[in-house]
Amino acid sequence: MAGSSASDNYAGVFEGRLQPGTHPALLIVDVVAAYLTQGSPLFMETAAAARDSNRRLADAARAAGVPVVFTNVQYQPGGADGGVFYRKAPVLEAFVEGSPLGAFPDDLTPQPGDRVFTKQYPSAFFGTGLAEALHAEGVDTLIITGYSTSGCVRASALDAMQYGFVPLVVREACADRHPGPHEANLFDLQAKYAEVISEAEALGVIARAA
Repeated sequence: MAGSSASDNYAGVFEGRLQPGTHPALLIVDVVAAYLTQGSPLFMETAAAARDSNRRLADAARAAGVPVVFTNVQYQPGGADGGVFYRKAPVLEAFVEGSPLGAFPDDLTPQPGDRVFTKQYPSAFFGTGLAEALHAEGVDTLIITGYSTSGCVRASALDAMQYGFVPLVVREACADRHPGPHEANLFDLQAKYAEVISEAEALGVIARAA
C-alpha cells in the first residue's frame, strides 16, 4: 500500500524460508581482476572487501572438504560467442580471451581440487554444465558469492533454485557498483528465491558439513 515500507508491503506474502541441506558447495561467481583493478571500466569500490570474505570462505570450505567452484567470463575476439548480452553490454570486451582483466586475483585463485566453469552469460549455469556436475557430486545447497549482486550473482542464485539447489547468498561476499542495486537485489532474492545470510552463517553451514 502507498506509504508502507518495502518490508511492510512484502510481509505476509513472501515469508518462506529454506533450510540448508547436508552437502553444500561454495560457488564463487566472477571474482576477477576487472572488478578489483582501479581504472578498469568495471571497477567497484566494494569489491576488495567482498574478495576478502570470499577468501575466508574458500579457505574454510577447502579445510572442511566442501567443494569450491569458481566461474570466470571469457569471449572470443569480437564477442561472437556472447550474443545479445555482448551487444547490450560492450564493456564485456574486458573479458576477451587474453585480457588480464579476466584473471583471478593472486590471493583468490583456484587450487587443486577446485572446479572452474567459464561462461559467456550472467548465470553460472547457462551453457556450462555446472548443474549436471553438482548433481553428480550430490550437492544440494549452494553458498553463492561474487560479482555483481544485481547481475551474475542474482542470475546464478535464481538458476540454482530452479535446478533444485538451496541458494544461500552471502551478503558480505557480494558486491555491486552502488549500494542501491546491491541492497534491492538482496532484498528481492531473500523474499522470493534464496536465503541471504551473513559470512558467519555461511561459515557455520560449512562447518556442519565437515
